[in-house]
Amino acid sequence: MATTRRDPLTLEVVQLIGSVVARYYEEYDQAAAEHSLTGAQARVLGLLSLEPLPMRRIAQKLKCEPSNVTGIIDRLEGRGLVERRPDPDDRRVKVAAVTETGLTTAGLLRDSLDFAREPLADLSEEERRTLRDLLKRMLGDGSGIDGA
Repeated sequence: MATTRRDPLTLEVVQLIGSVVARYYEEYDQAAAEHSLTGAQARVLGLLSLEPLPMRRIAQKLKCEPSNVTGIIDRLEGRGLVERRPDPDDRRVKVAAVTETGLTTAGLLRDSLDFAREPLADLSEEERRTLRDLLKRMLGDGSGIDGA
């Protein structure tokens, strides 16, 4: 029997996902504020701690306009957390790259995000794998969350 989008279980799951996302962003914004960053600045810093990226790719990952990313990078660069570099594959393109100070700050931000760690600690490894696999399946591409 196929479930519809309006059945009570589906509606409850959607509401719970929304609550998890809201709680994540609330805690992320609080952690960012402790480092005098906005949530968006902290998310960009987190992305760049993984690899240098061109502005357009950052915008795609954050699902925002490239002009917004330029302003965020300007502010992070002004604080010495990121720098612009020529792309090694295409010298006409600039990539944003995290500095050592930015890498340290990104690590502190990541370490301060406890909201998911605590509830996940109560789940067995098998339950965490199942949750991961279901979330990947919901995303539709099987590769997991891209970026933040």
